[in-house]
Amino acid sequence: MGAIAVPARRPISVRDLLTSTNGLGMDMTAPGTPIMGALFERGVYGQEDGWLLPAPDPDEWMRRLGTLPLICQPGERWIYNISNDVLGVLVARVTGQSFEEFLRERIFDPLGMKDTGFHVPADKIDRLPPLYAPDWQTGEFHVEDPAEGGHHSTPPAFQSGGGGLDSTADDYHAFFQMLLNGGIHDGERILSRPAVELMTTNQLPPEQLAAREAFGRDSVHRGYGLGQHGGWGFGMAVRTYRGDYAPVGQFGWDGGSGTTVYADPHHQLVGILLTQTGMSTPDSARAIHDFWTTLYQAIDN
Repeated sequence: MGAIAVPARRPISVRDLLTSTNGLGMDMTAPGTPIMGALFERGVYGQEDGWLLPAPDPDEWMRRLGTLPLICQPGERWIYNISNDVLGVLVARVTGQSFEEFLRERIFDPLGMKDTGFHVPADKIDRLPPLYAPDWQTGEFHVEDPAEGGHHSTPPAFQSGGGGLDSTADDYHAFFQMLLNGGIHDGERILSRPAVELMTTNQLPPEQLAAREAFGRDSVHRGYGLGQHGGWGFGMAVRTYRGDYAPVGQFGWDGGSGTTVYADPHHQLVGILLTQTGMSTPDSARAIHDFWTTLYQAIDN
């Protein structure tokens, strides 16, 4: 039985984009659905080499995205990722700058994030390890994306709000430490305290929060603890129940290239693990889970 399209009940709001409830996204729990196929068929995501970030320029990407129906009504359901890319385009259009120029002026330079950007310059490329993707059947490591000549060696046509930034542990730490400090870095205010509070506290209504918490508990066998947070703020996960060692209130996110970064207001700590190993086998998730278990077991006060 085919799906029947209906009109949207209301326009998509900026808040919908900030909370990933705009009605369209990458539903990783339903990979065989028509809408997921359409995202790749129409070139919204993916290329022949399997790259999962937008390839066309922002205007063309928005045109392609606009040909697709929403998965659900705006504000109705949390769905990952696409809203972040739309936000990046929106920021660029509102400010009249490229997304990277805006981030550099407002975030990267004030925080001293000198090694963060949408590509790695030639004089720094030797510091970038290749991205590995273990074979899901054998576990054998393969280079998914080399450093020199790879996706990160030249500026992309699309500066993706949902991914694509290159960074270092030091730069990433500066950003999350600023959030822990309520928006202040070295005595300078980068973000307002209310903005940080909105980013780092749950913004989903009770029915959506219940669905995300249930998904985390039901899928624990897949992620070995990943996803055990429940809530979502503006652009990041927020722990609303204690499913492992991490306390309620911890905020951050995990990445498909084997990254995990969370800040813990209760213990005033930031944990960062950057593995450069794609999440193609359970081993990557196990390594991340072991990292957090070891970190929290080391706390003795």
